[in-house]
Amino acid sequence: MVSLPVSTACAQSGMYQLAVLKYRGGGDWYSNPTAVPNLVAFCNSELGMQLNDEVATVDVGAPELFDYPWLHMTGHGNVVFSGSEAQNLRIYLEAGGFLHISDNYGMDAYVRREMKKVLPDAEWVELPWSHSVFHSIYAFDSGLPKVHEHDDMPPRGYGLFLKGRLVVFYDYESDLGDGWEDWQVHRDPEEVRQLALKMGANLVAFALQGSVEAN
Repeated sequence: MVSLPVSTACAQSGMYQLAVLKYRGGGDWYSNPTAVPNLVAFCNSELGMQLNDEVATVDVGAPELFDYPWLHMTGHGNVVFSGSEAQNLRIYLEAGGFLHISDNYGMDAYVRREMKKVLPDAEWVELPWSHSVFHSIYAFDSGLPKVHEHDDMPPRGYGLFLKGRLVVFYDYESDLGDGWEDWQVHRDPEEVRQLALKMGANLVAFALQGSVEAN
């Protein structure tokens, strides 16, 4: 069950497991199958987090959602949350969970529409590069890495807050998830892949530390 705040030092062997969020609507939630496993391997090898090697898949409406402190959501298209699914995700976030959304291209309008169901009173905030999510482990003084070009726009990091706590991080025009994939999938330069993995590690560390930030 989610029970943050916690410390990364408490992530003893297999204690925490990361998960990919499964949703309805036709969007390909499964589009980056090697991404989160590679991120887990990076966090374990480079930071000694000792996360569970197995990455779970969890439905947005499932009670098992609360077993995972960190969720990754991605895809290219439509996203639909039912009322009960939105409520389940809201309770998860209120309980201390963390959601990372990575726009694989084509998700933006749907993400914004459906997250309004989840947190109707929260507004998206473009996070300044000074925010601690960009510095929890590795320093990203100039913001998010640019993994893939979509619409010739700079990468942006947006957040949703609950009672001053960042509970959702949304990378837009960055495509972090693609940067975590096996090299053979996109053949991105290793420097770019490493930057993407380091920013991903920041997100995991930030969630496991249970950081409280005012927006």
